[in-house]
Amino acid sequence: MADLVPLLIEREAGVLTLSINDAPINRMSFEYMDALEQAVDDAAADPDVRVLVFTAVGDRNFSVGMDLKQLGAGAAARGGAEAVFDQRLRVLAAIENMEKPSIATLFGYCLGGGLELPLACHFRFAAETGAKIGLPELDLGSVPAWGGTARLTRCVGRDHALDLILRAKKIDGPEALRIGLVHEVHPLDQLKAAARALALELAAMPPVAVAGVLRCVVGAGSAPLDEALAEERAAVLRCGATQDQIEGMRAFIEKRRPVFTGE
Repeated sequence: MADLVPLLIEREAGVLTLSINDAPINRMSFEYMDALEQAVDDAAADPDVRVLVFTAVGDRNFSVGMDLKQLGAGAAARGGAEAVFDQRLRVLAAIENMEKPSIATLFGYCLGGGLELPLACHFRFAAETGAKIGLPELDLGSVPAWGGTARLTRCVGRDHALDLILRAKKIDGPEALRIGLVHEVHPLDQLKAAARALALELAAMPPVAVAGVLRCVVGAGSAPLDEALAEERAAVLRCGATQDQIEGMRAFIEKRRPVFTGE
């Protein structure tokens, strides 16, 4: 990793693609997490970024998770293991709570942090064949440490979460689709293109309305009903002050596709 830029960043039409650059196994090193935290913070503050795609260099593996060789002395130099895990929890929470959609591509090994990061994303696409998706920390005598137990349970339910975690199972794309862990599966050679197509579709949506939906569904989705409804009403009112809502209504009347500008 010393000679590599740990994170590759590409921009296209409102889409920011962030790729782990440690092929073929794509470890989530300290250097990667530092770069990722900065990139996520920058994206949240950049009005030109509307959607994030999380992927990895190559077509063999998304990520085997944390670089375990960096634990020990490496973690001590960063304030200890708790400080290391705190950073990872902080970054994943920032992705999940960002008012911009995020998409993850799962292919090859997606283990430990290589699944926990996608679980923080709003959409997950998996390869039709070859994916090995799981949280195998029990094989290491440990427990998922980046929010995996909580997010996986919320995603697939208690029974599937216990089955995956307690048995340290690795499942493929079709099985992940069956249990609701991913939204779609695609042939490996089409996976990144499918994620890009969704990203461009979402980037064309009105950003104030998109942010409102994410506040309602992600932020207030588990709140009491009256609080969730209040958040929805606030989102509606915010949209009413935008040119994008005027454009959407006008396009509907004129029977054409709207062109949203973010205003």
